[in-house]
Amino acid sequence: MARTPSSPAFWRSPLRDGRFTAVLGIVLLGGMTVLFVTGLVSYAAYNPNLSPVNDKTPDKGLLGFYLTAWPTGPHWLYRLTQGVHVTLGTTLVPVLLAKLWSVVPRLFALPPARSLAHALERLSLLLLVGGALFEFTTGILNIQLDYVFPGSFYRLHFYGAWVFFAAFLAHTALKLPLALRNLSRVRDGDDDTLSAPAPDAPSVTRRGALGVVGGASLLLLATTAGRSFDGPVRRTALLAPHGGAEPGHGPGAFQINKTAAYARIDARETADDVWRLTVTGPGGTVRLSRAALLAMPRHGAALPIACVEGWSTSDQRWHGVRLRDLAALVGAEPATDALVASLQAHGSFRRAALRSNQVADPRSLLALHVNGAPLTPDHGYPARIVVPAAPGVLHTKWVARITFGEL
Repeated sequence: MARTPSSPAFWRSPLRDGRFTAVLGIVLLGGMTVLFVTGLVSYAAYNPNLSPVNDKTPDKGLLGFYLTAWPTGPHWLYRLTQGVHVTLGTTLVPVLLAKLWSVVPRLFALPPARSLAHALERLSLLLLVGGALFEFTTGILNIQLDYVFPGSFYRLHFYGAWVFFAAFLAHTALKLPLALRNLSRVRDGDDDTLSAPAPDAPSVTRRGALGVVGGASLLLLATTAGRSFDGPVRRTALLAPHGGAEPGHGPGAFQINKTAAYARIDARETADDVWRLTVTGPGGTVRLSRAALLAMPRHGAALPIACVEGWSTSDQRWHGVRLRDLAALVGAEPATDALVASLQAHGSFRRAALRSNQVADPRSLLALHVNGAPLTPDHGYPARIVVPAAPGVLHTKWVARITFGEL
């Protein structure tokens, strides 16, 4: 009689056992927890309660219980949390795949449910595996700039994370005692539900297999982590779209996400004799040329750019007009929320909203210069927003209008 996947004899690998699976599970327990927390932090950094502009999950309900105004300090906060989220997620891929391989016999075990507790365990396992594959797949496609899923990445990834982590907690509560027991055993092969009853001859030890998994994770770490740094280290990020490419030379030689050409910025609209910034607030509306902005009191701030895809730059030296000074110019005192609109012709973030605490921070600028030189077209000439600790997508380039008022 032909063996089927539901038969224990179908699975012949000598590597599967409780201790091998437990080691992978403990690594994922810590790693997945950090991923979940940094993912929630990443979403909070967009200030999604600034509805409807920044809110990608308007029906989140109780899932938004933790959301509050995103802080502006330390200025490298988002660079750290999102860099950890993306780099760790990439690094854990081999561990996740090895873990799924190690427990695959359980997915085919019959009967499907032997008791209510067993049925709950199987359901949690189904949601866990499906959620993990969905979250890792959508995340990797997004950081590779090849997102192909219908609907907003932010919405799908946010809800998927909650489904996955709920199943993860349930599965951990059910299986952690067994995992700890398996780790404490010196003898391998104690978990009969995973050990093959008639294993093939081993070609590698379990320790060697764990070394392969760990080596693959270290290789991914070495070829992705460099995207969070400038200089020669960035060239090691071979697997990152915004990794090894040289951003050019001179004051504007730091990473960008979208070029002026990609955003369809018409150079005629940004010419000094044409472009005007429209600023609106409770006290009325003013229109300012770049020359008028340059005549206002200017200030400097050293801030990085950090993107949701995980890449970031080191601190760049920006100079321009404080946002709170522009707010005061149109009667928005104390500083209020702000809606920023770009000349960008297409894309999801032609408009972005900032919280009043971000507008009030003295380091928040409408930048006109960077590193001692005027902005380049790709860095947002004639003017762009820079805000400490905020995601790069809120550092709106090619600014056309700023409206101050409660959103």
